[in-house]
Amino acid sequence: MLVFFLVEFFDSISNQYRAKKLKICLCTLGKNENKYIKEFVEHYKNYGVDKIFLYDNNDVEGEKFEEIIMEYIKDGFVEIKNWRGIEKAQFKIMNDCYKTNSNKFDWLIFYDLDEFIHLKYFNSLKVFLSQTKFDKCSKIELNWIHFIDDGNSFFYDNRPLHIRFNKKELNIYKKDFYPQIKSIIRGYISNLNIGCIHKLSSISTSCDVFGRISKTIGIKTMNPDYKKNYIKHYYGKSLQEFVEKIKNGCAAKGKTNITMLAKIDRYFEIYKIEEKKIDYIENETGLDLSKYRAKKNNIYNNII
Repeated sequence: MLVFFLVEFFDSISNQYRAKKLKICLCTLGKNENKYIKEFVEHYKNYGVDKIFLYDNNDVEGEKFEEIIMEYIKDGFVEIKNWRGIEKAQFKIMNDCYKTNSNKFDWLIFYDLDEFIHLKYFNSLKVFLSQTKFDKCSKIELNWIHFIDDGNSFFYDNRPLHIRFNKKELNIYKKDFYPQIKSIIRGYISNLNIGCIHKLSSISTSCDVFGRISKTIGIKTMNPDYKKNYIKHYYGKSLQEFVEKIKNGCAAKGKTNITMLAKIDRYFEIYKIEEKKIDYIENETGLDLSKYRAKKNNIYNNII
């Protein structure tokens, strides 16, 4: 027992030392996110990220992040990159951030502004990433869990996301639950080309959150961890905000009826299908959602 305790103690000390040497940055793009940008920045600052590269993809005459987070820009924690008015910019932005910063940081995180990492037993990303189980990993894939409300949040209110949306999607209790992943990638990889928002690249030493070679089908993990270490994904937020989001378009593919319908499909996999929601989306977008009226009693209706 004493030997085990001593091994654990010295492993912990070693891990703390390794953590202090790490440098971590986060690369993300944002559009119409001023309501939540401060919450996002503070979350990752508290987790020990050294720097956030925030690519401003707002409309040319749209809102400015500087209006909300100037204090973090002035102290150098956030660096704004001007990509205003550029459509279908996501892959270009991700590759730009990696190529520009991969020789300055040990790990680069590629999460969106609605994705908040959750580490149950770690209050520092540096300590988490310093675990010896990740030493042979070039990339670490964490799974998403959608966090939702009680189904009655139609409109925005200014409470923090973790208070408004504090319920895990009930999909996690389904036998075939395979959640999507998002990646943290090691720096100093030469000639890396990012071609997937989720996996980033097909690196052979991709690890899951347990430090094992990851097992995925497409962009979904076969070994999810929805109890300890995962990403809280605030995908829909209120219905009003969800509709505004899909009307603004997809950062990777722009705005088309096809991309909007794909987002709505995803929404109704997570949230309960209800007549009032269908009516609201149809009225706001002009899309025909009659197929959902026929699905109101399907399996996803048990999610809330």
